[in-house]
Amino acid sequence: MSEQKMSGTDRRDYLLKVLNQASEPLTGNALAKKTGVSRQVIVQDISLLKATGEQIMATSQGYLLIKHTQNDRTFKRLIVCQHTPEETAEELYLMVDQGVMVRNVVIEHPVYGDLEATLMLKDRHDVNEFLTKIKTTNAPYLAELTDGVHIHTLESDREEKIDSCIHALEERGFIFHSEG
Repeated sequence: MSEQKMSGTDRRDYLLKVLNQASEPLTGNALAKKTGVSRQVIVQDISLLKATGEQIMATSQGYLLIKHTQNDRTFKRLIVCQHTPEETAEELYLMVDQGVMVRNVVIEHPVYGDLEATLMLKDRHDVNEFLTKIKTTNAPYLAELTDGVHIHTLESDREEKIDSCIHALEERGFIFHSEG
């Protein structure tokens, strides 16, 4: 498929098929190689697919097609945390070690409102990749814009895992408590 020139419609249909079959995120570069176009064309195709209602999520590891099943028993909980940038790795490891996926990070910016970054970190490997990208790109953590205060959406197949995660975060002092 990679050497053939596809029409935009055929390419987007193919992207949906590939994303639907993928069990892990696929990078824009990998999709570009599969379709014989540039990564920028893939970014544009993904935007067009999203505009038609396709549930495609851009994560730090690549693109994912959100698949909903009737038996989906996923538990979610929002938590508010606060810590220094140097404690980010410890916070993320603590969460994934409890069997919890860190879906996102959200901050409330005074000018832009809620800013959200999709993380989809489910294990130490994902956390390490995320931390490496932050370091190699010299990008700041979103929470640096809000004195370390941020929100995570936690997901798990069992509520007990989320409870255990929150307890561990509380013990470590990462759960935010307002001063008033």
